[in-house]
Amino acid sequence: MLRLSLLLTALSAIISTTGAFGPSLAVGRSSFRVSSTSVKPSRSAHESKTELSMSLDLKGKVAFIAGVADSTGYGWAIAKALADAGATIIVGTWPPVLKIFERGLSKGQFDDDSTLSDGSKMVIEKVYPLDAVFDTPDDVPDDIKNNKRYAGLDGYTISEVAKAIEADYGKIDILVHSLANGPEVTKPLLETSRKGYLAASSASAYSFVSLVQKFGPIMNPEGSALSLTYIASEKVVPGYGGGMSSAKAQLESDTRTLSYEAGRKYGMRVNTISAGPLKSRAASAIGKEPGQKTFIEVAIDYSRSNAPLEQDLYSDDVGNAGLFLCSPLARTITGVTLYVDNGLHAMGMAIDSKALNQ
Repeated sequence: MLRLSLLLTALSAIISTTGAFGPSLAVGRSSFRVSSTSVKPSRSAHESKTELSMSLDLKGKVAFIAGVADSTGYGWAIAKALADAGATIIVGTWPPVLKIFERGLSKGQFDDDSTLSDGSKMVIEKVYPLDAVFDTPDDVPDDIKNNKRYAGLDGYTISEVAKAIEADYGKIDILVHSLANGPEVTKPLLETSRKGYLAASSASAYSFVSLVQKFGPIMNPEGSALSLTYIASEKVVPGYGGGMSSAKAQLESDTRTLSYEAGRKYGMRVNTISAGPLKSRAASAIGKEPGQKTFIEVAIDYSRSNAPLEQDLYSDDVGNAGLFLCSPLARTITGVTLYVDNGLHAMGMAIDSKALNQ
C-alpha cells in the first residue's frame, strides 16, 4: 500500500511538472487526473492497520465480481475497494451457497466488513447465481439440474449470467474472477486423478477464459478484467495439490494471451494478482486435520517468517491493488501478474531453514 501511495504521489507530480525527459503537458495527456491520498484508520479485523483513501471516482462504473460468498476473501475486499471509489457492485455466487449468502446480507451479518471510508455501507446491488464450470445451459448435466442445492434456480451458466447482466445494466466496466476449486486439492499431484486435475483446471482457470469470452462483448471500452492467482503457479508449495498449482500456472499464462486477444478485440485490459496467503473460509478448508495446523495457517506462518516485509497481509491490501489495476490509473497496464505478498515471491531461500543454523 505504501508503494501504491508513492506511485500516486509520483503520478501527481508528473501531471503538474514537465522535466527534460517528460512529455509536453499539451501532447498525449490522459484525461484522468489524480489528487492527493490520505491514510485512515481501519475498522475491521479483516483490514490492514492502514486504509488507503484515494480520490478515484468510479461513479457510473459497474463492476461484476464472480465468486463472492462471504466477507472473508479477496473477492469481497476488491468489491469493497471498488465500492469505496463509487462503483456499482454486482456479484456472482455459487448456487449451493447462494441462499446462505443472501440471508447473511439481509440479516446484516456482513455489516462490520462493509463499512466504507465515509462511514456508509457497501451495497451489493444484485446477486446472480453463477456456476462458472458451465458455459451454456447445454453443459449442465442432469445430476446438477436435479440437485436439491440448485432447486428453483436457473440461468446460472456463464453465458446466461452475461445475458442477464446485459439486460439489467447494458454494459459493464470491471470484471473480477475470484474463483478457484480443486476437488482433490489435498492430494499430491502424483496422486491426483485425471478427473480431479481437469476439474481444478476447469473451475480455476478456464472459467476466467470463459468469463472474458462471454463478458467481453458487454464491456465498455477501456474495461478491465482481473483474476487472482497464487505463487504455487511457479514455485513448489507442498500441500497445494490436486492440480491447483497447474491451474494457477494456466491462469497466469491465459492472462497474458487474453491481454492481447481481448485487448485488440474489446479494448479491455486483463491482469492477475498473485496474492499471499489469507485465512479465508475457502482456504481454511484445505488440509484440515484435528490438532494440526491447516494448510493456510502453515502458509501464513511461513510467509511471515520468510518474506522481505515482516508484516501481516490483509484482504484490503489485495483490495487496494485490485482497485488500482481496475482503475484508469492502470490504463496502460495489461498482461501483468502483480505480486501482493510482502515480497515472498522474490525469495530463493527460506531464512528460517535449519540449514542456516550455525
